[in-house]
Amino acid sequence: MKKMILFLCIYPLSFLGYGQDIIKLPYETPIDIKWENSEKEYYSEIWGTKVITNVSEPTIQVFSPAKEKNTRAAVIIAPGGGLFAHSIYHEGTAVASWLAKRGITGIVLKYRLVPTAEDGVAEISNLVAQNSAKLTKEVSRIMPLSIQDGLQAISYIRQHANIYGIDPQKIGFMGFSAGGAVAMGIAYQYTKENRPDFLVPIYPWTTQMAVQEPKEDAPPILIFCASDDPIGLATGAIELYNSWYTRGLNAGLHIYAKGGHGFGMRKKELPSDTWIERFYDWSVTEGFAIAKE
Repeated sequence: MKKMILFLCIYPLSFLGYGQDIIKLPYETPIDIKWENSEKEYYSEIWGTKVITNVSEPTIQVFSPAKEKNTRAAVIIAPGGGLFAHSIYHEGTAVASWLAKRGITGIVLKYRLVPTAEDGVAEISNLVAQNSAKLTKEVSRIMPLSIQDGLQAISYIRQHANIYGIDPQKIGFMGFSAGGAVAMGIAYQYTKENRPDFLVPIYPWTTQMAVQEPKEDAPPILIFCASDDPIGLATGAIELYNSWYTRGLNAGLHIYAKGGHGFGMRKKELPSDTWIERFYDWSVTEGFAIAKE
């Protein structure tokens, strides 16, 4: 039986710097997927970063800029992690904080993930090595839910734009890896209400979310990836760019020679370290953000 969760929960998080609110998004409870364990946040030794696993209820965390710096643009950020985890710092809160300091509201989305036990990162690592078919099956079950969470996030922020000092026509969606696949799903499924005003897929997981023909009114897109991505995602990133470009749609692409996979906000002493600055430049050029000192 489907259960629509319609409640809203907001509370301050001043101890997280720019983080202000955590909001529970509406969602439908699936009848065939059960989360038997609680959501868990921990430092993954395998990935060398903080992660969150076993997300069963989608939420957003809003990082608002100082009023005098506010450009009225917003970016919803979907971390990566193979839909088994969220790389919540390097592809989430660190991104949102950087944007907020430059006048852009950063909104971290925790979309629903594959139900896992004690260590979701260990689980996906084992599946990658030993059972890729099961990995694909598990991800395919959850991906539609994750995409719906992304669409709900856009709808919520657009409906409450005035509360956060956001222009409802300057709401973008940025996704890393699996979050990039979520961004692609949003690009193919949005309606007038939840259409993102721009898309930023970063090393999107195109081997899981195949490139499709974009809609006629598809928003501007800016894609980032590295040629040496060990998952081989550069080919898909180029294909995604071409799907926009060949139809005369607004598209940009940055392919770094080196950077690997999952660079996010990690510092590797490589040109890929400055991807977020290139995004900021693009957002100003496209008129979504306003350059401020």
